[in-house]
Amino acid sequence: MSRTKAKQRVRVSVARLRSLIVGLLALATVAAASACTTGGDQPSIVVTTNILGDITREIVGDEADVTVLMKPNADPHSFGLSAVQAAELERADLVVYNGLGLEENVLRHVDAARESGVATFAVGEAADPLAFHTADDGGPEDGEGQPDPHFWTDPDRVRKVSGLIADEVVEHVDGVDEHAIRAHADRYDKQLGELTAWMEKSFDRIPESRRALVTNHHVFGYLADRFGFQVTGAVVPSGTTLASPSSSDLRSLTVAMEKAGVRTVFADSSQPTKLAEVLRTELDDRVQVVELYSESLTAQGEGADTYLRMMRANTTAMTDGLTAG
Repeated sequence: MSRTKAKQRVRVSVARLRSLIVGLLALATVAAASACTTGGDQPSIVVTTNILGDITREIVGDEADVTVLMKPNADPHSFGLSAVQAAELERADLVVYNGLGLEENVLRHVDAARESGVATFAVGEAADPLAFHTADDGGPEDGEGQPDPHFWTDPDRVRKVSGLIADEVVEHVDGVDEHAIRAHADRYDKQLGELTAWMEKSFDRIPESRRALVTNHHVFGYLADRFGFQVTGAVVPSGTTLASPSSSDLRSLTVAMEKAGVRTVFADSSQPTKLAEVLRTELDDRVQVVELYSESLTAQGEGADTYLRMMRANTTAMTDGLTAG
C-alpha cells in the first residue's frame, strides 16, 4: 500500500471517530436535559419511618418524590441517618415523621430541618395519642403516663392522619395537583375502612376470655383500645425496644400471665425473640411465641411490605394465636 493511500485511510478513520464522539455527546446532552425536565423539578417529601413512608406514597402517588429514610425490617427506635440522608431532610419541601419519641436517633435531624425552614409534620401528635404506664410512673391511677407513639396499630387513627398528611402536602409542597392528592387520599381512606371492617370480623372469633395481649414491649395499646383487648403486660415494660427488663419485671409479668391464663406472647419480627423465649422457660414451656410485624414493614414480597398487608398479616396471626388450643 502506498504512503498516500495509508494517510487517506487514517484521515477517514479519524473523521469517523470524531463524528461518533460528536453523536455520543449530543445524546448525552439530550438525556441530561430530559432528566432535568422530568425529575429535577419534582418536589421532595422525606419520611422517617417505612410505615409512614408507605402511607405517604399512597397519598402522594406520582405528584412528588417520596424518600423513606428507614429501611425494611429496621427498628424505628434505633435506626440512624447517614450524612447524605441528614442533608436530604434539610433540602426537602416537607418532612413527615412519627414523633412522640419514636425515632430516637433521628429527631434531632428533624429539628435541624425545621430550624432551617423546612415544613415538618409530626403525625403521631395529630393522632389523638394514648398514654401507656410502667411501674416507674405509678400505674394508670396517676392519670399521666408516657405518650404511646405506636398509633398505626389502630387503622381508624391512620384514616385520620392520612387525611391530615394530604392537607400538609397540599399546603406545603408546591407543584402538586391538589385534585390528584385528594383523589388518592379518598381511595386510600376507603381501603382503610375496609381493613377496619375485616379486622373487626376476624377478631370476633376470639372469645372475651382470651383477649389478653403480652408483647415484647408496649406496642399494641391502640389496637387493644380500638378492638377490645386487654394489655396484660410487656416483656420490656417500656415503649421503646432500647430498654431492658429487670428480673423483677419478668417475675411480675409471669405472675400476671398465670393469673390471666395467657399462653401466647407476641414478639416483633424485626427484633430477636430471646426475651419472649425467657418467658417460655419461666412458664415451663407452656407459652407459644408468635411473631408480628409491629414496627417496621418488610422488604417487598416478605409478607408485610405495605401497611395494609402488615395489618392483615398481624390480624391473622393474632387471631390464630389467641384461639389455638
